[in-house]
Amino acid sequence: MRKLLFLLFVGIAISLTSCRKDFAFEPSSGGLEFSKDTVYLDTVFTNIGSSTYKLKVYNKSDKDISIPKIQLGKGINSKYRIMVDGMTGDAGAQGKIFSNVELLAKDSLFIFIEVTSDVTSTNPTDFLYTDQIKFSNIIGAPQTVELVTLIQDAYFIYPTRTEVSPNNYNYEGINLGLDDTNQQVITVGHSLIHNHPVNGDEYHWKNDKPYVVYGYTLIPNNETLNVDAGARIHFHANSGLIVSKNAALKINGTAPSDHKPENLSNEVIFMGDRLEQDFSDVPGQWGTILFYSTKADNLINHLTLKNATVGILMQNLALFSDNDKPYLTINNSQIYNCSNIGILSRKSIVTGNNIVINTCGQADLAGTFGGTYNFTHCTFNNNWNSSKQVSVLLNNYIDTSTTRYVSDLIAANFNNCIIYGSNQNELFLDNKTEGGATFNYYFNHCLIKFNNSNNNPAYLPTNTTNFSSCYAATNSTIFNPNFKDIANNKLWLNQAWNTVITNDSSFSGFNDILNNPRNGSVALGSYQFVP
Repeated sequence: MRKLLFLLFVGIAISLTSCRKDFAFEPSSGGLEFSKDTVYLDTVFTNIGSSTYKLKVYNKSDKDISIPKIQLGKGINSKYRIMVDGMTGDAGAQGKIFSNVELLAKDSLFIFIEVTSDVTSTNPTDFLYTDQIKFSNIIGAPQTVELVTLIQDAYFIYPTRTEVSPNNYNYEGINLGLDDTNQQVITVGHSLIHNHPVNGDEYHWKNDKPYVVYGYTLIPNNETLNVDAGARIHFHANSGLIVSKNAALKINGTAPSDHKPENLSNEVIFMGDRLEQDFSDVPGQWGTILFYSTKADNLINHLTLKNATVGILMQNLALFSDNDKPYLTINNSQIYNCSNIGILSRKSIVTGNNIVINTCGQADLAGTFGGTYNFTHCTFNNNWNSSKQVSVLLNNYIDTSTTRYVSDLIAANFNNCIIYGSNQNELFLDNKTEGGATFNYYFNHCLIKFNNSNNNPAYLPTNTTNFSSCYAATNSTIFNPNFKDIANNKLWLNQAWNTVITNDSSFSGFNDILNNPRNGSVALGSYQFVP
């Protein structure tokens, strides 16, 4: 009996619901509301797709409506693409035209927007590419939302490829040289050439438009890459620049004429190729600048490098060979937000003056496996959110899975530098004595963040052999340099500070990173204090 009653109730319920009519959608007569009246897409390079942007459309009426048509103003010829609530569009007009789009009362829908355009399609006066999304009604003019993006022309550098069969390609390879086993190391990449059919002389990077690098690009032996002041170089993910053993890199940026740190017009900038504001300070967007070069004329002036994995990596391809050591002089340059290390040197020779490195995942500067290092007027600060990060690391060894190799730290001289950060110890000296390897270091007139609680004798103020006239910042209060704004890479002194070197001519021989003269009292680090 209970079963019969249950079946009766189910039958009644079904009969009642079967009488219900489908939703009645009325043609839209307007009155839609939008999350934005204009969607600004971030700058993109010519023929490179943008990120996806979002627009929300609201039906705040009490009626279920059908929008007769949602379409791009330029129709199927538009360089924009849209998706409406997961729908791809009408047949033959996918991403461009959508007919009879239903929207319930008091509900909303999402439109996702992308663009891929070349610079020839833009307004020639401002290089803006524009269109609009039109929402038609049964009466009156359509409602519209404007779409605007800046398309930037660029030089593109990437490995060539040859199709050997359908969807099967051979890619251009680059020969890096001989490794420790005397074997040639060849990998996918592009070797620069003098007469590229599109880019012209690829050994001269100019400032008339940006360069976008895909994959690793090689400066071959016996060649020099010159980069003009004001050049902008953008690296795609897993991309970078390699300087061969007998090649050279010369970056020729210049100081701001107005001495203002925010003026980067004459700087050379190396960064990722994501131009959206959300990616302006994201670490690890691209690879590294890899120096195998042993030439003494590698010279970097006024470079701003940011958001790499390792900013600059220096090592001999045959790492365990003592025959040749990579060589670099870097002046008046800034390295920010590297996911691993700002400058990583393995048994190399590096000279740095007026260098600023801020916030890297492991270390700002790592002089490893020995080498020779001379840094003057430099600011190393590391506020990476980790208990293991340091500003400066020095060691004289490298471990493999089976063996420890040691190499002489011939010299590591730091003059008038700031070594600071958020951890208790921002200087890490890691000396291995196997094989009698030397470990020579000297800090002269430096501010160093370290806590002496570990009783490491190398850090004690009484160690006058390795430390001369240094300031020990044992906590965040004592000898805090009070940088202007660490989070935004403004590492100049915010106020006059008593830890200066007064009338010491050995530190006033050249101007600061902004070309301000160092006269009278010389401030620690890369920036001379200017009231």
